[in-house]
Amino acid sequence: MADYYAQLGVGRDADADTIKRAYRRLARQYHPDVNKDPGAEDRFKEIGRAYEVLSDPQTKGRYDQFGEAGLGGGGGMPDMGDMGGFADLFETFFSGFGGAAAGGPRRRGPRQGDDLRLDFTIDFSEAVFGVEKEVQLRHLETCATCSGSGAKAGSGPTTCGTCSGAGQVRRATRTPFGSFTQVAPCPTCEGSGQTIADPCTACQGQGLQQVTKKLRINIPGGVDTGTRLRVANEGNAGQRGGPTGDLYVFLGVRAHPELRREGTTILSELNLSYLQAILGDTIEVETVDGKESLEIPPGTQPGALITLKGKGVPRLGNPVARGNHQFTVKVQLPTRLSGEERELLEQLAGHHSRKDQKPPHKSGLFGGLFGG
Repeated sequence: MADYYAQLGVGRDADADTIKRAYRRLARQYHPDVNKDPGAEDRFKEIGRAYEVLSDPQTKGRYDQFGEAGLGGGGGMPDMGDMGGFADLFETFFSGFGGAAAGGPRRRGPRQGDDLRLDFTIDFSEAVFGVEKEVQLRHLETCATCSGSGAKAGSGPTTCGTCSGAGQVRRATRTPFGSFTQVAPCPTCEGSGQTIADPCTACQGQGLQQVTKKLRINIPGGVDTGTRLRVANEGNAGQRGGPTGDLYVFLGVRAHPELRREGTTILSELNLSYLQAILGDTIEVETVDGKESLEIPPGTQPGALITLKGKGVPRLGNPVARGNHQFTVKVQLPTRLSGEERELLEQLAGHHSRKDQKPPHKSGLFGGLFGG
């Protein structure tokens, strides 16, 4: 006995919207055009069968009360692989895989090619300033031998004799609740309405070929991990002259050994000696632009932030506007002192100690006259 709620991963109290969302997610995951794993097609049919039952309030009510026995004949719903219902439902939701609209024939004209995804990693500095990269891509292109028709030269597709070009066949089924007419994709032409008697040997009648090509991608400055770039018309070619899909490049950025990033701000730590912090200094620091001079004000405290303006990350789409580079000060205290250093520090400590002592209080006549 199939548990349709478990097949969709929802509880028995799930509402219609929850059931629909669960179906859409699973159908996209297991659709045979997307998932080539063994068993994916069977899983997709199970998902479609479960949604067919639970999406209709009447059949859902009978299933909730009587289980599969309430759906007719004690054997559950008819096989949706025969009905083509799962393809109809999937097309209604996603309309990108060339299935049939609910109740209508499958589209036999040009079909849009699939979009492709490419994950690509670049260096920290490349993400800051932008870079042009060459990538290798495998995608489907229109077969050059048959120009996408799928047929050998001198021949072409013919109208399917089984469905007379409709792309569908109908079948009547009797159930305890009455007769139902099931509409299924034609098994001969697989819903296209046409057959190819003499297929192209280069593409085996598909009209498309897998091709590896090199592609140069311009990555703008300011991108970050998770940035998605769209490269138009570099996805899979469409069938029967349909438009080509797009390529989406998802970027990752390698970490820098010293620099971090928050938005357009670059962050790093600055190690100073206690004398540099007390007296001030001008030092060279590492930035994405190379070595830069940084002014250390006298009396700089541990944890202070020192900013180099305009040395951060450009704003994506506006390379002229750059963020800042912020340095967090860390003061290093010596663990060992020479005798001379200790003597000088003790003199300095004594000097400060004497300055901190209050002058003796003057009283009496002179004190009153001169005010101490």
